[in-house]
Amino acid sequence: MKNDLVKCSIEDHVAVVTMDAPPVNAQSREFVEELIEVFDALNETPGVRCVVLTGNGKCFSAGADIKSRAKVGQGQPGDTYRHLRRTREVGFVITEMNIPVIAAVNGPALGAGMGLALCSDMIVASDKAVFGLPEIDIGLMGGVRHTMRAFPLALTRRMVLTGWRVPAEELYRRGLIEACVAPEALMDTAMEMARAIASKSPAAVRLAKRAINTVETMGLKDGYRFEQNLTVEMTRHEDSKEAMRAFMEKRPPVFKDDL
Repeated sequence: MKNDLVKCSIEDHVAVVTMDAPPVNAQSREFVEELIEVFDALNETPGVRCVVLTGNGKCFSAGADIKSRAKVGQGQPGDTYRHLRRTREVGFVITEMNIPVIAAVNGPALGAGMGLALCSDMIVASDKAVFGLPEIDIGLMGGVRHTMRAFPLALTRRMVLTGWRVPAEELYRRGLIEACVAPEALMDTAMEMARAIASKSPAAVRLAKRAINTVETMGLKDGYRFEQNLTVEMTRHEDSKEAMRAFMEKRPPVFKDDL
């Protein structure tokens, strides 16, 4: 696993992925490819039950690297579509992880940087963080669908059409992120949530995330039926039996990793 622009450490079943591309963690081609590689590897790393994604420095991620973005379409035929594919997949690789991802947003999350946070399962933020879609100011377009998935339509319209950078405090006030804390408390807050997830049955967490992602676009009846099928699948797993035994014996359950 590379460690040039994206750092990764693992402890107590939690992986911390730190974007480290000074000064603002802009997403160049190399950055995007490395981030995808790191998440793909973590998806198959034994013992990893949750991921915390954050940025080094004062910025979570300022989004696309504008200098490299300006060159898109000026090289070999197909460059534009390869760029668009990478841009899509760097978000979907987070959404489609088998394990939950918590975005610990330490500073501005702009454009594609905000997209990374929105593709995560939960967001906690520093009170120094802002969230924005500056594409309207630089002749670009993007991020609308990801934003509409997480934020109300009226707020999405304002962000897209005006470029408004929404303070983390405002998003927390609206109940759209899980926490807004002082910068020095950010990682402790994110890690507390991550360890809570890591203490659960890995099999149950994977099925729960699959349910959340799948039923989002399903109707009520079909979605609930899908969840029930996963419940049946879970009850046949050894972790379900261990959870029942632990409850009856009044002790903490001991779960094993399948990978």
